[in-house]
Amino acid sequence: MAGQIVSIVVLVLIVLLATLRSVNMGAIAFLGAFLLGTLVFGESEDDLFSGFPGDLFVVLVGVTLLFAIAKANGTVDWLIHMGVRAVRGRIALIPWVMFLVTGLLTSVGAVVPGAVAIMAPVGMTFAVRHRINPMLMGLLIINGGSAGGFSPIGVFGVITNGVVERSDLPGNPALLWLGSFLFNVLLSLVVFVLFGGRDLLHRRAEDGTDDSAPAPEAEPEVDVRPESTGGGGAATATRTAPAAVEVTTLNAQRVVTLTGLVVLVAGALAFDIDVGLLALSIATVICVLFPRETKAGVAQVAWPTVLLICGVVTYVALLERQGTIDMLGDSVADIGVPLLAAFVICLIGAAVSAFASTTGILGALIPLAVPFLLTGQVGAVGLIVALAISSSVVDSSPFSTSGALTVASTPEDVRDRVFRGLMIWGMSMIIVAPVLAWMIFVLPGWL
Repeated sequence: MAGQIVSIVVLVLIVLLATLRSVNMGAIAFLGAFLLGTLVFGESEDDLFSGFPGDLFVVLVGVTLLFAIAKANGTVDWLIHMGVRAVRGRIALIPWVMFLVTGLLTSVGAVVPGAVAIMAPVGMTFAVRHRINPMLMGLLIINGGSAGGFSPIGVFGVITNGVVERSDLPGNPALLWLGSFLFNVLLSLVVFVLFGGRDLLHRRAEDGTDDSAPAPEAEPEVDVRPESTGGGGAATATRTAPAAVEVTTLNAQRVVTLTGLVVLVAGALAFDIDVGLLALSIATVICVLFPRETKAGVAQVAWPTVLLICGVVTYVALLERQGTIDMLGDSVADIGVPLLAAFVICLIGAAVSAFASTTGILGALIPLAVPFLLTGQVGAVGLIVALAISSSVVDSSPFSTSGALTVASTPEDVRDRVFRGLMIWGMSMIIVAPVLAWMIFVLPGWL
């Protein structure tokens, strides 16, 4: 018990040190995991490395390398040009198209991080090109992934419904999907209003009110704050790089890169191939074919983000191995008020999922809720839907895979500010999502 309490205190210190000293939080988390794991818990180096997220490392490196190459050779710019033509230049529709496409990918079986890995680089480039707040674009992509993920054939939905069935609890897969989808749509409407969506309603790409055309001296401002001065967003940032010439045609290198992106989508969706390994393989093939043009691609990988995310996840894995997460869950059993216990379970799901795997949390916390659900004092379907929403909405946290991919896909000059904005938003969702989900699906007792 003492070691578990110490591990929570160290986690708080990691966050404080990174904030106050402006040091990469991942590096401090590695230090904390090493000292705590060896001196307090007596773990070996192999034990510590077992918590290193190798799969997440490969995803971050592979996806950012592939799209850095695609951005450098003009393939992403060509996709942006085609996307603007598809929505007839209506800038306000672009984030919603990204929401729906990401939701479609996850609803037909794509893993949520995989869909975000595919959509975030394109979406964030759209945002920079057309002066869309990157927070707006990133959050709608993440929310879209969560909205579709709980379909009966979506990964989140399959896991949740499977755990419910094995626990002999009443379930409602259709309501689970509908509840999650509508919650994320409403949340995205709030995001749209807070982060400048209303300003986009009167802008079109082809009528001179947008900066998509070449402008050598243009330095478009990118604001990652909510419009309200009382919001919790980060400060304003300004791009200093001039706008590039718009790409409207394909050449040999762009055709190869575009083919690679199609292979990435098809491989991830149809054949369930790991997104990170596939993206890294495709990027390597392009580098071999065009070594001169892709030489600088490795330098464009979001290495600071890779260090940050892998360090924090490694530390959280130490907490899981030492039972700190289970301790928090077991403490719920001592709560004598079922409604309060249900809320605490949703709160724990949100807090842990913001730093760890949503998939793992869904599989662990639903069985934890079984004793409360069997009493009949809390509706099983309502609590399951509330827990699912609470555990998935916080994927916007930059310490979660989807949030990390979004940060890594953001242009370097605004990446730190987007990281802070997503951290503020994601941490606020740890409280907001459980409260709203509990009030809607659990408290009324109608499910």
